Order: sequence, then structure tokens, then C-alpha cells
Amino acid sequence: MPEEKSQNQRNGGFDMGVFELLTKAIEEREASYYTEALHDEYEFVRHQTGTKMNKQQMSEMMANMMANTEVVVNNSRCIYENDEILVEHSVMDFPDGSREAVMSVHTKKDGKIVRTETGATLLE
Repeated sequence: MPEEKSQNQRNGGFDMGVFELLTKAIEEREASYYTEALHDEYEFVRHQTGTKMNKQQMSEMMANMMANTEVVVNNSRCIYENDEILVEHSVMDFPDGSREAVMSVHTKKDGKIVRTETGATLLE
């Protein structure tokens, strides 16, 4: 039976931080990389409504976003990352022509994202 590769082995033999894995997912438009960064207990809190999504729901949303070339993440940058938290900022373009500056705060557990909350500002 083949041995399952660790995240370290899959990502070129070095420890890839969560931000780097998310960046790789966005650059390659590969949702599975994004999903790999999510903890099984993952919860996303929508900034628009306060409603929540679990890992499965977020994985489906990411797959749809990555498949849509009109959803574009620009200027993604890591503000801060350690073993407990990742704070990132980006500007997103959406199919309806809208553009938002998005601040994401990811709480980490066991090296993966366990909770995400976002704040966004509509850019005109």
C-alpha cells in the first residue's frame, strides 16, 4: 500500500506556511490546495451576513471561484502569520464587475486554518 505523503513532501520538501499554500492555490487556480489548508473543524464567517460555512461548504465555494476566471485575486499579501493566526489582505474582482478590498483573519489549529472571518470594503 503506498504511503501517504505529508504536506511537507507534497510541497517540495520544505514546510510551506499556510499563506504560501493559499497563494499557490490562487496562482494555480487549484481549489484542492486551499482545501488542504483547512482544518476538519473549519468554520468561515461571512462578513456580509454573519452566516457560517463549514469545510465542505467552503471547499465547494472555492472550487466554483477557482473555476470562474472572472473571479480574480489581486495584490494578495501576508500581513502577519505565526502558529496561531494568519492575517492577509487582497483586492478581489468579481463577475458582476464589483471590486472589494478584503481583510481575512484566519485562526489556526494543528497547522491548519480552523476559522476565517473577513471584512471587505467595496472599491469604486
